[in-house]
Amino acid sequence: MPKHPAPIEFPAHVEAPPVPESFLRRCEEFGLAFEPGEVDRLAQFLGFMLEVNKTMNLTAIRDVEDAWTRHIFDALTLLPLLSDLPDGATVIDIGSGGGVPALPLAIVFPKLRFTLVESTRKKADYLSAAIAFLGLPNVCVLNERAETVGQDFRVHRETYDAVTARAVGRLPLLLELTVPLAKAPDGDAPGGLIVLVKGEKAAEEIAEAKQAMHMLHCAHAGTVETPTGRLVVIEKLRKIPRTYPRAVGEPKRSPLGVRT
Repeated sequence: MPKHPAPIEFPAHVEAPPVPESFLRRCEEFGLAFEPGEVDRLAQFLGFMLEVNKTMNLTAIRDVEDAWTRHIFDALTLLPLLSDLPDGATVIDIGSGGGVPALPLAIVFPKLRFTLVESTRKKADYLSAAIAFLGLPNVCVLNERAETVGQDFRVHRETYDAVTARAVGRLPLLLELTVPLAKAPDGDAPGGLIVLVKGEKAAEEIAEAKQAMHMLHCAHAGTVETPTGRLVVIEKLRKIPRTYPRAVGEPKRSPLGVRT
């Protein structure tokens, strides 16, 4: 009989790391304010992630102060772009991995509903454990490929108020995985917001994705520079062809509009 891997045991208790003054200062300079208890819960999440990271490859960042900046603060830079979403709005995060930016955002946006998409089973189990550890009722996890979720016309396709992704791939690939999930404009109602966390090569990727944007009926609405990177904002102009996203693995093998 085939052997099944033993279930992963996740910690029931971790020591929350101290909150660095540098993190609080960055947040103040960025204009972020917290409700009572939110910083403590962010610390609990970071402590859980770093503890699990000792046995699972979630992040290369092991220095605690660096992790506060490059994980927690970086996630919170999306807050101004999502702050106008109404209570009950839905957000889907593609390739959630270690849970950034989705879980820090779920902590500070308890009235939004988050769906985390992660194709790797171990990481999906970790995300579910983190959600249970933090007691987040507004988050669920899908252990699926983004291509499969994007072709789910019954539940997921073109139903989300916002779509986020970080460190998943270059823009031509990423657009095919994210744009199908955002709501299409309907009369006076705008389409879903797509916010993609990028680095210093954001402008290069935007130029590279020009043809993909045309094929996916979306447009570059702006790039927001933050202290830790760049947020590429994409506007969905109308419904996209049913053929996108293509079959599992095809967007990565042959990104839209990119000559190989």
